[in-house]
Amino acid sequence: MTIKYTEDHEWLNIEGDTATVGITVHAQDALGDVVFVELPAIGTVFAQKETAGVVESVKAAADVYMPVSGEVVQVNEALRDDPSLANSDPLGAGWFFKIKVSDPSQLDALMDETSYTTFSAA
Repeated sequence: MTIKYTEDHEWLNIEGDTATVGITVHAQDALGDVVFVELPAIGTVFAQKETAGVVESVKAAADVYMPVSGEVVQVNEALRDDPSLANSDPLGAGWFFKIKVSDPSQLDALMDETSYTTFSAA
């Protein structure tokens, strides 16, 4: 299990060729209370950095970007039913979708937790 982070404030938990994707604690703090999420359709293939979903809060709406190229293999229906999970447990029950990673080399350019903490504090 490896966790990586993007400059767009998504996290990935990588297990084999599958990655679980969500928004970071920093992102949900900036957004405030999440009231709606739009999740991608299972089977959709995205290129890295394409918009894969939307998260809306009482403050703003933000795109959720595909951190690496891949195919959506599962979405979090519990999050669709209760978007506040993105606030209460963003790194756990508040995950957005799972993807089958198509280009593992793209993971090398993402940040580890230490690098992301420094980046998000700047």
